[in-house]
Amino acid sequence: MNAFHVLRDAWFFFSHNLLAIARLCLPLVVLEAVVQQWVSAQTGSEAAVYGILVGLLFYPLYTAALILFLDARSRGEAPASRDLLAASLRLWPSFALLAGLSTLAIMLGASLFVLPGLWLMIKLAFAEYLLVLRGLSPIKALHESFEITSGYFWQILTCVLCVMLPLWLLAWVSQPAEGAQADVLLSLLLDSANGFLQLFATVVLFRLFMLRATLPSVE
Repeated sequence: MNAFHVLRDAWFFFSHNLLAIARLCLPLVVLEAVVQQWVSAQTGSEAAVYGILVGLLFYPLYTAALILFLDARSRGEAPASRDLLAASLRLWPSFALLAGLSTLAIMLGASLFVLPGLWLMIKLAFAEYLLVLRGLSPIKALHESFEITSGYFWQILTCVLCVMLPLWLLAWVSQPAEGAQADVLLSLLLDSANGFLQLFATVVLFRLFMLRATLPSVE
């Protein structure tokens, strides 16, 4: 499970399927950014809490659709976007519960210190794939993710940080200065671009998940 090879293969797939991924996911990513902007303007100091709820509404839809797309393409199939979105809609209740539990666990870990939150993020990295592709319940998917990431923590962490650190930095530097008036259109464009680029992390983790499925357990 070489991190460089995983990132290279994932980038090859992402770049060669960019239009298909954009058609499938970008409308929901942009809609999520629009709703996040509106909610932020309406809720003020409580925007972070409501922002998480908005994320739980949209994230499971386009992420489950993308995971199903990745699985289909890995088998040489090319399902229609409407079929993938319909399947993701059926998965939404369990996926939203999984995402909520994962977010809560990671936030609790981060509140203790950054490293526990990061550790939990990596240990739960495969839960979404287990739920979507293997039909596990949210609790079972979380537990199984803990199990199958054992022995591969550093490889997964390296891949995740290579993708997410630049995006976290972009999100941080694009925040308006305190007291400054934000450019709504620019903020919307940046949030949409950041959200879409984060889909690459889903592709990377799918590649890791598929590789992990072929490797022996490491205790």
